[in-house]
Amino acid sequence: MQFIDEAAISAAAGNGGDGLVAWRREKYIPKGGPAGGDGGHGGSVYLEATAELSTLVEFRYKRTFAAESGKAGGTSNKSGRSGADLVIPVPAGTLVYRTVEGDEEAFLADLQTAGERVLVAKGGRGGLGNQHFATSTRQAPRFAEKGEPGERCTLRLELRLLADCGIVGLPNAGKSTLLSVVSAARPKIADYPFTTLEPQLGVVRISDDESFVMVDVPGLIEGAHQGAGLGDQFLRHVERTRVLIHLLDGAKPFDEIVHDKAIIEAELAAWNADLPKKPTLPVVSKLDLPDARERLAELRERFPEIRGVSSATGEGVRELLYAAWQQIQATPVPQVAPPAPARIHLRPSEAFTIAKEGDAFVIAGERVERLASMTNFDSDEGLARFEQILAKMGVEKKLRELGAVEGDTVRIGPYEFTYS
Repeated sequence: MQFIDEAAISAAAGNGGDGLVAWRREKYIPKGGPAGGDGGHGGSVYLEATAELSTLVEFRYKRTFAAESGKAGGTSNKSGRSGADLVIPVPAGTLVYRTVEGDEEAFLADLQTAGERVLVAKGGRGGLGNQHFATSTRQAPRFAEKGEPGERCTLRLELRLLADCGIVGLPNAGKSTLLSVVSAARPKIADYPFTTLEPQLGVVRISDDESFVMVDVPGLIEGAHQGAGLGDQFLRHVERTRVLIHLLDGAKPFDEIVHDKAIIEAELAAWNADLPKKPTLPVVSKLDLPDARERLAELRERFPEIRGVSSATGEGVRELLYAAWQQIQATPVPQVAPPAPARIHLRPSEAFTIAKEGDAFVIAGERVERLASMTNFDSDEGLARFEQILAKMGVEKKLRELGAVEGDTVRIGPYEFTYS
């Protein structure tokens, strides 16, 4: 399966169903009152983490998702059926960023655990039927509310792999070969840099009952945290690991190995200052080569904790896995702090704004725009109710203060009116 760790999709919640204008029709009751039912609520859109997915590749082929809209109200005060919610599965470890038209992108959620769910687009409320608008002076209302539009947004998904142990090192250090030897993973392996173009996950089994997940992180070279090579795309995947195996190419001269070690350590620190604090097992690879064994002896004089392995012969591999397993057991899962979720600050004093744009007065505000979208302007009574509510909100008074005169154009969202 192709590995994809970023995706952009659009989500649309269902619209609320329209309320109905209807009348009570029963034998011996010639003038029954209003009996129009309410529209059903639109379905909402959720994202839910699942252990069954490991990449975001599914969103390369489908990028638009929509929940079901609510049904219109029925006669005899019967409410319409609500639309079904839509639940979109994503891999555990997915960060969710949300953008609504006109607003900046905001962090929404960090879905780390299978079953964890977040609401990304709320379904619209069903419109009220004419049964709700009867009063002592208006006993036969001939209007009903339209359904509220469902929310629409764009989502940017970013996957951070949930692995226990990460293998880091410069290209050609033998990371993919080691992963293929200790797990069932089958990464592409060749003797040239950047053979591995995507993170590879493998399950390392210590015993019948004990195992851990290992990830080979490719693309790390000097300047990786700034985008050199492929490092900036993949460094995020080591943030949630508990332990790092730093693999060094034993076929290189002593000075180059020391330099390589310093490069990777500097890149990890530059990406995230907490990464150098992770338990790290420095390892010299290719121990089956005579020069590598000599390098290991030299390096141990400077770095006593360093060990050697040969993926070709298996020398030192089992000992390395047990050391990694013991360190994983002793290390808590790192708490990676995602960006703070966006906070919406309500300002009741600013329920609406009015701006002069050319020859028109443009009224904006969540409540007034929602009211317009749910009003049936083909009904004189519905229009009269809309105007009454605007007057109570102070919209008409504000228009007069801004110099609006009869005949001026007034806009609310997609709707245009003539002021009178």
